[in-house]
Parts: sequence; C-alpha cells; structure tokens
Amino acid sequence: MDVSPRQDGPPIGWFHSLTLPGGEVTAGEKPAVVLASEAEVVFRHGVAGKRVLDIGAWDGFFSFEAERRGAAQVLATDHFCWSGPGWGSKAGFDHAHARLGSKVASLDIDVPRIGPETVGTFDVVLMLGVLYHVKDPFSCLERAASVAGECLVVETVTALDVLPWPVMRFFRGREFNDDPTNFWAPNRACLEAMARELGFRRIEMTGHPATRPHWRRPELYWLHNRVFMHAWR
Repeated sequence: MDVSPRQDGPPIGWFHSLTLPGGEVTAGEKPAVVLASEAEVVFRHGVAGKRVLDIGAWDGFFSFEAERRGAAQVLATDHFCWSGPGWGSKAGFDHAHARLGSKVASLDIDVPRIGPETVGTFDVVLMLGVLYHVKDPFSCLERAASVAGECLVVETVTALDVLPWPVMRFFRGREFNDDPTNFWAPNRACLEAMARELGFRRIEMTGHPATRPHWRRPELYWLHNRVFMHAWR
C-alpha cells in the first residue's frame, strides 16, 4: 500500500493507483495496469452523455474514468471505506477530485440505504468489488437495481461456476484473502438468476481480464473466480 503525504492532514492510504496532473502517481494496492484493463470491460458499451452512479467508489478511479469518458453526470458513493469499518478513507477521493478539477458529486451512503428516494435514478449503475463484502447480497443487488434505469454493471468474486444450479459459497472467517469482510460468492448462474429476478432481460458475462487458472492448481480456479456482469432492462 502506497502512503502519500498530504499537506493538510495525515497520510493517504491508497487502494487505486491513479495518475494525477503534474506527474503525481498513487501506487495503490490495485495496480494501474489492472485498473485500466478493468475499465475497458466496465465501459465497453460507453457512458458518454449518460448519468452514472458508482457504488463503493473508494478512491474514485471508476467515477473519474466515467467522467473522463464523457458521462453527463457522475455520483460516487461509499460508506464502508469512507467512514465505516473499512481500512480506507475518503481522503484519496477528495485529493484526486481536487487535483483533477473533477465535477463528480459524492455522497457517503451505505448500500442498504440506496434507492430512488435517496440518490435518484441513473442510466448506468456500477457495483464493482462490493457484492461479496455484504452480508445480504440479493437485498443489496436489489438496492442497486432499483436505481438502474438502463444498465447495471457488477464485478464480483464468483465460486463454483462449473455448477449449473444457482448457488452461493459462504466464506468462513478470513477464508478468502484473509479478509473477514468477504462473505458470499455467487456462481455465474446465481448472479444471472438474481439479475433476471430483478427485471433485467439481457445479461452479458465477462471473465476478469487479470484472472487466469493456474496451470498447476486449476482447482483454485474452480473454487473462486472473478466476473463482470452487464445487465440491461
């Protein structure tokens, strides 16, 4: 984790690796090359002229990227990392926002409170790296779906993708990535079934570009993977 000094407060612990004006680079936990490959998948259908909601924005890479790609309006939301029990804070987002001269709006709100009455509705809703951190994934997916007028984009850990039935795997304690806030991993069939249950008719699944089965331990690929889902009304 890169820790960059701030002129007006404590050091920033970065998760996203951002390139900011003046040559400043934040070497966060997630490398810039991985973020760039993810962005190509997330925004493959375009967001120019659209209203975009980024749920779980953290340092804001995808919020700022949506703005850079021509989104008409972007709202970044988070709670777990900005003021909740996560190890992050909003300091990175605020620093990048100022350096970029960004017009992205922000709101500290937890996923279960998201709805048309609290945030409004959007053409495109991003829910990236969030679903496996919530204790009630279907309910939280429903909250995201309630404000997605056109498309919902979900990136998540999946498990047991070889099974044809909609199932989820529960992670005990620190079983996944030594992180006690990782709870559930649906398989692809379950993720699609939930989306269709919530009114989405067209589903597109894309494997994570940085995830490949290990040639010596393919069983790990069977146990858990990562996927992007684009779901349209």
